[in-house]
Amino acid sequence: MAPPKRGKAKGGSAAAPPTAASAESKVPGCLRLLPPSTVAITIHAKPGSKVATVTDVGDESVGVQIDAPARDGEANAALLEYIGSLLGVKKRQVSIGSGSKSRDKVVLVQDATLQSVFEALNKACKCE
Repeated sequence: MAPPKRGKAKGGSAAAPPTAASAESKVPGCLRLLPPSTVAITIHAKPGSKVATVTDVGDESVGVQIDAPARDGEANAALLEYIGSLLGVKKRQVSIGSGSKSRDKVVLVQDATLQSVFEALNKACKCE
């Protein structure tokens, strides 16, 4: 019976890492850290708006209205410029990882932390 108890003890110790992850659960799933210091942001872009703004920060994605039309890469360029200005990073630190021809995109921000990106997006969000 001693080996089953050890198995339970291992199960108990395995429960410790999820509590460490739950400390970071304040950060939604749309923000991910790619080692060593790149943050991936899942974005649902809404091009053709009058003003560039963050509409919501959800678990699935960050809703962003873009003040540029969706043609010839204008909306992508405007999105990268807007995200860079929100986060206070240089243009070359922001790029599109995937979804350049889709409304659902992954934007990569180099040399950033999850917490700083989350705080900047929440501050810019008009949903609160």
